[in-house]
Amino acid sequence: MTHPSPLGLQRRSLLTASAALGAASLLPGLAAAQPQGGAKKFAGVTLNVSTFSATYPKLLQQWLPEFEALTGAKVNFDAPSFPVYNQRVDLELSTRGAAYDVVNVTFIYSSRWINSGWLTPLDDYIRNPNLTAADFDIDDFLPGARAPETGKDGRLYGVPWTAEALLTASSRFDLVEKAGLAFPDTTDDLVKVLRAVHKKERVAGFVADNHYGWTFVPYLHAFGGDVFRKAPDDLFPTLDTPEAIAAGEYYANLLREFGPDGAITYQPDQVTQALKLGRVNFTDAGQLHLAQLGDAATSKTLKTVRFGQVPKGPAGRFPGTAVHGLGIPAGSKQKEAAWAFIQWALSKQTTRRAVAAGYGSPARRSDIDSAEFRRKQVINGSDLAKLSLDAIELASKTGHMKYRTVSVYPQIDQQLNKAIELIASGQLSAKQAFQQAQANAIAELKRAGQKL
Repeated sequence: MTHPSPLGLQRRSLLTASAALGAASLLPGLAAAQPQGGAKKFAGVTLNVSTFSATYPKLLQQWLPEFEALTGAKVNFDAPSFPVYNQRVDLELSTRGAAYDVVNVTFIYSSRWINSGWLTPLDDYIRNPNLTAADFDIDDFLPGARAPETGKDGRLYGVPWTAEALLTASSRFDLVEKAGLAFPDTTDDLVKVLRAVHKKERVAGFVADNHYGWTFVPYLHAFGGDVFRKAPDDLFPTLDTPEAIAAGEYYANLLREFGPDGAITYQPDQVTQALKLGRVNFTDAGQLHLAQLGDAATSKTLKTVRFGQVPKGPAGRFPGTAVHGLGIPAGSKQKEAAWAFIQWALSKQTTRRAVAAGYGSPARRSDIDSAEFRRKQVINGSDLAKLSLDAIELASKTGHMKYRTVSVYPQIDQQLNKAIELIASGQLSAKQAFQQAQANAIAELKRAGQKL
């Protein structure tokens, strides 16, 4: 067992002290409110923070003691799985309860939560120099990332911590090269490659996060299908079209024929771990997960990984993009302390620190443009940052992600999850599953008061 040298311990103490001093400058009014030896501004305050489990929240959890030492507040921070988080917070927000002070504004729920009045507008906090540091610089966050966090009233309700693109990865691209094949560009190419590499060296061919309302939709679009007839204006579901059924059969077969045991149970962290260990070759995932394959300390596939855009189909290429932000529930009783937490969590100092720690999906332009980020994003010859920016730009041009921010998308999201599971597990045919999804979607939307 090795022990850190005294010099190493001294350096770590200096870094911690520097981080604390830097943090103090992020939160105006704290220094004045905290005379030497006196009570801290938020002493006695307990903040309840919740997000889903992801890389950035995990970093914040590690650094929480610094925020607590600076402010005097105590922070309870939970980060359950994505579906569990959304279910809990959607219910709590709908009752305007006070259980949470800071929440993740989930992309697929953003319109529902914001435009229902369940979140607190942040503009007054941002404009107040007594509450917000001059260098917080809200305009540094990508305009495309702020847009889903903005209500119909033009006010901002969440500050983005990620602007994510869904990309394709091959953890064992060396097996593809040995088969004499290139990185798959089309849906036909992908099947050809998977047939050549599946189970080679005991590596399964393909797996994806079982949130299929996210991972499957690029294939739905690629086959010429869509979620709604014309989002955001015409929200009649279109899940039973021939194109949707063909896409569902194709995608479920990727899991059924080339997936590992239990493929339909995989959640994001499990997918990432499977790729880092080289147990599964291909996936489609957000770059914040894929960037972890570049971690020399934990990734066994660092020297064999390759990244690319999601495959194009008969109708073209349609990468998924998503934005998540931190917001304050309308029912919170600790809004000023909650804003102090968000400002600390998403300050330039904290986001740059996250980039230095390997975080792969920042929403600040200054982070994305930084040499440090761009250097870390070149992994085994693939420029993950460029791939992500290209995907986000493509999505902004086509507008195909409009389906995801409408208030009723969560109801459709659940139907897509069920349909792919039913097909991949062999319980229903693609036609049966998607006809059922269509009927259930219509019923759910009518129940929600949506006029069809």
